[in-house]
Amino acid sequence: IVALDAEARAATARLNDLQTRRNAASKAIGTAKGRGDNAEAERLMAEVEAIKGEMSGAEAAERSIRSRVDHLLAEIPNLPAADTPDGRTEEENVEVRRWGAPRGLNNPREHFDLGEALGQMDFEAAAKMSGARFVVLSGGLARLERAIANLMLDTHTAEFGYREVSPPLLVRDEAMFGTGQLPKFSADLFATHESGGAALAEIAGGGVEVNEVIARMRRGEFNGRWLIPTAEVSLTNLVADQIVDAEALPLRYTAWTPCFRSEAGAAGRDTRGMIRLHQFSKVELVSITAPEASAAEHERMTGAAEAILKKLELPFRTVALCTGDMGFAAEKTYDIEVWLPGQGRYREISSCSNCGPFQARRMKARLRRKGEKGTEFVHTLNGSGLAVGRTLVAILENYQQPDGSIAVPDALQSYMGGLTRIERG
Repeated sequence: IVALDAEARAATARLNDLQTRRNAASKAIGTAKGRGDNAEAERLMAEVEAIKGEMSGAEAAERSIRSRVDHLLAEIPNLPAADTPDGRTEEENVEVRRWGAPRGLNNPREHFDLGEALGQMDFEAAAKMSGARFVVLSGGLARLERAIANLMLDTHTAEFGYREVSPPLLVRDEAMFGTGQLPKFSADLFATHESGGAALAEIAGGGVEVNEVIARMRRGEFNGRWLIPTAEVSLTNLVADQIVDAEALPLRYTAWTPCFRSEAGAAGRDTRGMIRLHQFSKVELVSITAPEASAAEHERMTGAAEAILKKLELPFRTVALCTGDMGFAAEKTYDIEVWLPGQGRYREISSCSNCGPFQARRMKARLRRKGEKGTEFVHTLNGSGLAVGRTLVAILENYQQPDGSIAVPDALQSYMGGLTRIERG
């Protein structure tokens, strides 16, 4: 990057030198004509044309080099916060706390066995219409999914002050760039294409560099959009290209949306069940804060996500991710892992991250303090509050009964019309 930047600066200097020479020659043309020296004027005009040709090449070279610099800069991840644990893999994540004790179940079954035995979780029907990593829920399980999301939304809005939003599920490339999904993670996304936009679909197959596709989009060659991998994209972009009054912060948003991920890097992992799907639903939390408030907001957001698991009486642990296991845009992340007795281990159900000014810088989201002329970047935070499908998985496995039915947690019974048990049918 430093070497390319030096090349870019040299190209700019050469361009400026050519511009100076062209201006001087252009001025000299008038002087030569004024004294009647037509031969000198013609020589100077030829020189100006030659310089214009050189400038065209120099401009193209400068654009090319700066494009390469921008591409590399866009793929540099956020810098970890000072208190983020050092480490290379998830084995070096640091447990912060635990809540609840795993239930003593005899021969617990996994969620897909339970759901299929109930006749309300159908992977075969989903595969026929959509392929692998999709599911059809019906009956009590479909209602349970909706009840879980409603409990989450009601808790986050009434108890934690988040504003409920119903955002777009399709966004432009600029929105994906702003939150850090593009250009680095195009293979993990689902691209759509409209009239004349077939090149977008080629990204998924690896046939076109995503930067080239984005460049073509910006030149107006075609229109295309991306399915959101998380409502974080839509909610965080609510402040893109804006200057927010510091007094209006924090802004807190929540949304329940479908999410779409290609799971390109998950080949062979969690191939059965609902843990890793191409389409799933999630209740997302996003906060926009002043820089000095983001650390406390991070703890508060994580507590809001943990509150859902406490209401559902699901055992969990919270871990601080180490530097090597942290996401691209985060400077500090807590993962909340719920106990799954069918698997006999804790699995991630929420990831709460403080991104600092990283996303704000990419999307030009700023704040202005009262009485000050200048602006500064806001801090952005996001977290799952929670992944709805994985919460359903956790309820199935933790509330399974010896006869194969599922007890409905007390906190959800009012959302289920008083139903206390989900049985086959």
